[in-house]
Amino acid sequence: MTRAASATVRRDSDSKARLRLWVRLLRATRMVEAQTRERFKQQFNVTMPRFDVMAALWRAPDGMLMSEISRFLLVSNGNVTGIVDRLVADGFVVRAQRNGDRRTSFVRLTARGRSAFAAMSAAHEGWIDRLLGGVTAREAEQLSAKLKAFRSDWESDA
Repeated sequence: MTRAASATVRRDSDSKARLRLWVRLLRATRMVEAQTRERFKQQFNVTMPRFDVMAALWRAPDGMLMSEISRFLLVSNGNVTGIVDRLVADGFVVRAQRNGDRRTSFVRLTARGRSAFAAMSAAHEGWIDRLLGGVTAREAEQLSAKLKAFRSDWESDA
């Protein structure tokens, strides 16, 4: 086999291996997400998007602008608005205008929201721990580092 042909075979093999990795990552993600969605619904009567918004606000105790939540979660402002509306109705978050500007809404968790999120977060961590129980802490750290490096490499290409 020529050197060029050998390189082509290796690239094709590498490409197929990366494709298999992608499919496995996607399947694992979908399985874990499906399990957590169902558990959130059953145990807390909450959706994943609501949990995600509450998680973003948990990380910002002083609150966030609606646009900041959208950017953080990589979703449209419209999606966040509907979720926040329901969280306000349930008493989990409050919305206020920033400096009286009606165009910008500032959102933060209420005491009820912080308490509810703390319970959801603890349950979520336990579910993930059980679902990924076959992965050692060291393996999880290695995979996380590799995926973080991948993200950094990918973002620099954008």
